[in-house]
Amino acid sequence: AWRSDPKQAGAGGALGDIGTHAYNLARFVSGLELDTLSADLDAFVPGRQLDDNVNVMLRFKPVGKTHPAKGMIWASQVAPGHENGLKLRIYGSKGGLEWVQADPNYLWYTPFGQPKQLLTRAGAGALPSAGRVTRVPSGHPEGYLEGFANIYQEAARAIRAARRKGGKPAKDVVFPTIADGVEGMAFI
Repeated sequence: AWRSDPKQAGAGGALGDIGTHAYNLARFVSGLELDTLSADLDAFVPGRQLDDNVNVMLRFKPVGKTHPAKGMIWASQVAPGHENGLKLRIYGSKGGLEWVQADPNYLWYTPFGQPKQLLTRAGAGALPSAGRVTRVPSGHPEGYLEGFANIYQEAARAIRAARRKGGKPAKDVVFPTIADGVEGMAFI
């Protein structure tokens, strides 16, 4: 009930509760920065004070001489039978990516003009940076809880580095920052 009470949840209903996850994931994977957005927020449940269904159109800042990238997010707390359907798709001039949280060990990669390729967690083609945050052997399921453990592990690496005299975290340390949190709140 707290999610639909603005006194407890703040101004964002479905957008703040689940839409921010999709938004942060899209920004992290694409490396793009938001320019503008247009959102259609609905409260379908009678008497609900916060949105329970949102459609967001995103326009990202251009990189170099490229056209602005665009995206869309649908987040709903009123879609019966559609449980936690987080899915990410990114398409560009070099190809496309598709990842589904319900099946997190697989990433479909389609280089432009070539056949679709299935990349598996810790499988052939995975980079060393992906191997560092792989917690169980290839072929075993890994997912939601391990994602949080990886964030804590990366934060611990950064803290240990900062404690060394003049220490700075390695450039490959990746975890959400205060700036990411502020960006998420600005999105809401």
